[in-house]
Amino acid sequence: MSYLFRRRDFITVQDFEKEEIDIILDLARELKIKFAHDEPTPWLLYKTLFMLFFDASTRTRNSIEAGMTQLGGHAHFLAPETLQLSHGETVADTAKVLTRYGHAIAIRACEFQKGNNYIHAIAEAADVPVLSLQDDVYHPMQVLADLMTIQERFGKDLRDLKVGVSWAYADTHLKPLSVPQSQILLFPRYGIDVTLAYPQGFDLMPEIMDKAQENATRYGAKIKVSHSMEDAFVDADVVIAKNWGGLLSAEAKPDRHTDWICDEEKMRLTKPRSIYMHALPADRGKEVTNGVIDGEHSVVYDEAANRLHTAKAVMALTLGGR
Repeated sequence: MSYLFRRRDFITVQDFEKEEIDIILDLARELKIKFAHDEPTPWLLYKTLFMLFFDASTRTRNSIEAGMTQLGGHAHFLAPETLQLSHGETVADTAKVLTRYGHAIAIRACEFQKGNNYIHAIAEAADVPVLSLQDDVYHPMQVLADLMTIQERFGKDLRDLKVGVSWAYADTHLKPLSVPQSQILLFPRYGIDVTLAYPQGFDLMPEIMDKAQENATRYGAKIKVSHSMEDAFVDADVVIAKNWGGLLSAEAKPDRHTDWICDEEKMRLTKPRSIYMHALPADRGKEVTNGVIDGEHSVVYDEAANRLHTAKAVMALTLGGR
């Protein structure tokens, strides 16, 4: 099946059919089992991946770098300030040169209204697959790991599962829209009902909401929008509560909403076997209490671990057969 993916860009899962996403997840599960048994998987022997990070990273950088090593290849970490980009070299020139040196380019660029455009500009000029490691619109690697984690707990048939995606307060920085946007785009394609909760002013991008509603209609799912955090928790099977920034709205004032925290009281509104998820890093004591993130409902470390296996599956399929 690798011919379906070979040399394709991976910028958003919206570009892939549901059946193709299933193939990625099946391969991720296979790779996870092989990893657990310490079975070598040198499927990308001597392949080179260039990783360009404009933003800080723990899980993304290390899952990609470790994953590429485990597949038999090598990942180069590139900081923008160490490249001629910092002296004005064009996006196209950078892409064309890296294309001649290796087999794929992976980029994290989360600056609002710039990141996704930058990744697309690289992809247009490059002759190798371009992988998004998060931008201002999408985070495809994260949402694959999210879905894999949910399937591990609830099975592959997720129709009528209830997921609450909620904004939560944080004061370290306003986090990108890309995680909740990727979740509301993908989850309904698996028949999952999503309740999206956020304070006034923290809307997601209108075009993303429109596409998510189209996905929900096509696959028989429902999307509900609420401005009450509790609504995301009532009878939920899965709760994902994290911070994101506002779309330059005057109403987007985070300090007015310090009570938007995932705590034990709200988790009691969920189903008894519900799970709590977060892409990490979480602002403890602000986005979530220690009692929840370290408690019996939390699967955040399983979710983070799956970043390795889904990343390896994406790389194996898109870089394979070069």
